Amino acid sequence: MSVVEKFATAGVAPPERLRYWNDLVDRVYGGTFVNTPDQDFSGEMWCWSVGELDMIRPRSGPSMVGRLPRDSASERIILHLQCRGTSQHRQDGVTSVLEPGDFVLGSPHRPYAIDLSAHELLVVEFPRQPLVERFPGLDDALSRRMCGSSPGGRVFHDFLLSLWHQGDQGMQDPEWEQGVNAVFYDLAALAMRGAGRDEPRKVETAFRNRVLAVVDAQLCDPFLRTTTIAQACNASVRTVQNLFAAMGTTPSGYILERRLLRASDRLLARPEASITEVAFEHGFNDSAYFTRCFRQHFGLAPREWRSRP
Repeated sequence: MSVVEKFATAGVAPPERLRYWNDLVDRVYGGTFVNTPDQDFSGEMWCWSVGELDMIRPRSGPSMVGRLPRDSASERIILHLQCRGTSQHRQDGVTSVLEPGDFVLGSPHRPYAIDLSAHELLVVEFPRQPLVERFPGLDDALSRRMCGSSPGGRVFHDFLLSLWHQGDQGMQDPEWEQGVNAVFYDLAALAMRGAGRDEPRKVETAFRNRVLAVVDAQLCDPFLRTTTIAQACNASVRTVQNLFAAMGTTPSGYILERRLLRASDRLLARPEASITEVAFEHGFNDSAYFTRCFRQHFGLAPREWRSRP
């Protein structure tokens, strides 16, 4: 797969969405299944393979993901990186709770289960051997939470997120793919070596929740900035920037993404509203800029998004 492929439930009738999603995840990672208490389930998934790395980036509401053991000629590892929301991973009697930036490695050859809040993940399945060569203690680290707030964890997170920006360029150069794979294994090992240096979680969680609540409450304000957030939370600008860095993004990047997600829902919920009205309602001062950002994020212009069957 040389380019990123996108799948979404938006064009599927609500009663059929969960079945569609289960067919999709089973096709991507054999033996995977999804259950959800949400009657209005919706999800999006991006898929891409680069050399040995089979990657997906799913986004959906609360759900439970399970996977049956997979037979394979070669042993593989699966990595789940929490981009947004929280999750609880269970495999081999070990339970790990992930928050944004954290990751866990597991074996697709043994069953596992994941309980997820509304979330976005980045999932990578890959051969075991190249990683164990760089991190001999891999077996002891499986199923255990890897802290994403370490310097190595942040670099690894940033690398994976930035890699997705290359997907639409259709790169097929074998040397480029081999180089990307080597960097992936090197950075994964680096992140795992630093994952033991954990940081206090309760204070971090409370502060992050407060920051994200401020952002959501002020999304319609076009003057929402890092300084605004810092002042509202009685924190320094650097502290706010570090928080978003641990989540693999920046304050402005997170604000933009949240605005676009809300605007995408509003476009469907209010078909009578103009594109300019929706843009202004969500903190954009320029409808042309809103359209460019929307197209870049969703692959469709706002008008095309609204007119989908």
